Amino acid sequence: MVIFRVTENINIKTTDGTLVKYSKLKGPSNLFNETVYITTFEDFEDIKKVFLNVGVKYKARVIDETKIRYLSQFPRELGVTNLNEHFLTQKYDYSYKNLNKADINEAEIKSIYLNEDSVDLNKQLEGTLKKDISIMILGNVGLSMSEMICGCTSLRIFYEKLRKKFRSVKLDIYLNASENKFYSRDKMIFSNQNFINSVNPLSIDVKSFCAYDFFVDFSSVTNRSYFKHLSKIDAFLYKLGIDYRKIDENEKFNTINISSYKPKNELKEKIDRLKLKGETLLFHPYSANLNKSIPKEIASRILRELIEKLPEYTIVSTIKIDSKTDDDRYVDLSANSQNFLDFSYIVANMSKVVTVDTATYHIAEAFFIPTVVIFTTAKESANSNIYSNSKAVYVEDESKNFSKFIFDNDSLILHRFTGWNKLKSSKIIKLLETF
Repeated sequence: MVIFRVTENINIKTTDGTLVKYSKLKGPSNLFNETVYITTFEDFEDIKKVFLNVGVKYKARVIDETKIRYLSQFPRELGVTNLNEHFLTQKYDYSYKNLNKADINEAEIKSIYLNEDSVDLNKQLEGTLKKDISIMILGNVGLSMSEMICGCTSLRIFYEKLRKKFRSVKLDIYLNASENKFYSRDKMIFSNQNFINSVNPLSIDVKSFCAYDFFVDFSSVTNRSYFKHLSKIDAFLYKLGIDYRKIDENEKFNTINISSYKPKNELKEKIDRLKLKGETLLFHPYSANLNKSIPKEIASRILRELIEKLPEYTIVSTIKIDSKTDDDRYVDLSANSQNFLDFSYIVANMSKVVTVDTATYHIAEAFFIPTVVIFTTAKESANSNIYSNSKAVYVEDESKNFSKFIFDNDSLILHRFTGWNKLKSSKIIKLLETF
């Protein structure tokens, strides 16, 4: 976390129209103060950018975290502690940058100074006399859609454990919002979970923060080493102070509630017509990460082969694919998939799914949809085994970089698509038939 004050009054508008108001510090001698603010490290970096764009007189000044934590009203931290994150990360050795300026990940270098020691949630809760508790989740539990869906699963397990100990548990989450273009999407994902009481934008003032009994600080969590080596769900459980090895794999299921979602008439009618035709197969060949996406020509080839070899299915996509086919058994729903719930609704109505490593297979798992997932890293392929309804295809990256410079030169990367060229629709179909 980062605790700070502002030098001038200012409002920041989130993507859903919510205003986050900041007021110049009043009563500096009193740290139990509604003009002292708390946010995540990522959000604080965004706040500084926003202020810089507004004008030079707008500044965010960091306040010593230990002084605020010593307040008698300050809530207790649960999970792996994140004490003095801002102070510690400012001390990292800048000589690391000079080793390889192109490849260095500054956030990862900073994270090595932070605590990652495992903790026991049960021990942290010892001595709590209250029967009704409130918990504040500081920051996004994951940054991508995939991470956030898995984060919700870990939070659900966390919530269920707490409900066994307490009469009631109020769980509020505060998301990065200052320059988060996806805040509305992120809010939709977490608001969808029945166990989360409210979803709010960061920052939060100290006085409001102290109204909670406990907090969990998710600031910079995706840069931690355990997040790199564990499955996403297990990494979040580790952060929450829960021994992921003692959680039955059957408990690690994703949940997405679309019971109150009302699709637009056009989408509902299209889905109803598709289901009348018979079986449906969602084909999702692209990811926001280029390395995880099927190259366009190969995606087009596989699509045509799926149409040819699976006559009992209508092939559906929610992204534009150059299909080079006018077969009516291929339906493009990209215009109807405008947000997280639209997409979830489409996935929920599919018979089966073929996708690259994106949020799609995490969403499909929430609806028990049989899914073939195409991975480009062995680690992610291995972690897919946590889902009983998913089967993995691993495409090995056979590219070789012949550039002698420290920066990438695409013209000197050979065999970039060799691994993808070996991807056969017959293998995908064979796996689909095993469900």
